[in-house]
Amino acid sequence: MSESTQKKLENPAGKYPAPPFNRQPQQAPGLASKMDPLPDHGEESYKGSGRLQGRKALITGGDSGIGRATAIAYAREGADVVINYLPEEQSDADEVIALIQAAGRKGVAIPGDITDPEFCKELVSTAVSELGGLDILVNNAGRQQAIDSILDITEEGFDATIKTNIYAPFWITKAALPHLPEGSAIIATSSVQAYDPSENLFDYAQTKAANVAYVKSLAKQLGSKGIRVNGVAPGPVWTPLQVSGGQPQDAIEKFGSVTPLGRPGQPAELASIFVQLADADASYATGQVYGAAGGNGHP
Repeated sequence: MSESTQKKLENPAGKYPAPPFNRQPQQAPGLASKMDPLPDHGEESYKGSGRLQGRKALITGGDSGIGRATAIAYAREGADVVINYLPEEQSDADEVIALIQAAGRKGVAIPGDITDPEFCKELVSTAVSELGGLDILVNNAGRQQAIDSILDITEEGFDATIKTNIYAPFWITKAALPHLPEGSAIIATSSVQAYDPSENLFDYAQTKAANVAYVKSLAKQLGSKGIRVNGVAPGPVWTPLQVSGGQPQDAIEKFGSVTPLGRPGQPAELASIFVQLADADASYATGQVYGAAGGNGHP
């Protein structure tokens, strides 16, 4: 490797913004374009090398955050990508589709609510039709609302979290499985909350633990079919999920400060993990949960 192409070493602690941050409440689901500082999804930094050439991916929550970073990386690695998101997130989704197309790949935006089982079936059917097949499924979309006491969690709120984080991956995976050929990859976004839950994320933490079990059980079920199932467990990552109720605003001011790196992660820093887990070169990795938490977390 020549000196001109060699990557410069960087101190990871100083690579991205660190707290304190401004309070910035948004209504859920929130928009990345309104955050300060703007999250880095790899728009400028991610460089592909053809690792997913010709692949066909469906990513839920692909408009912002980790899903957006994954969509950008997949496209730059040669995959065609369908993203799902809520209609309120259309402006963020438009930016992602433009980036996918700029990478020379097909990008398809399918808005809709994944807490509806019929929509989940339609989402998969449309994705398969638009892409001419499917071989990567990323169940990434999530709902997180910080509430101090179990007494203040409403049945409606609890139900929405369970449906978004547990039921939707079940419905989508069940609909997708008949279309997934040997060599396909399924990836779930879990969280450090599955292993070390915060007191104010009682319902969310339970669903993230369920996502870990989803990965480990389904990997055993699908191993003989040649389909790998893995997960990623992020720590504090700078996404709209956090500023739109996922954290109280006083916690946003110091978000990520508890990690050894002293800052939150950026979505771009997780994209390569999702690429690795989708890449056929990772053929012996199944039933695994990869951590990315700035020095905290268990997986």
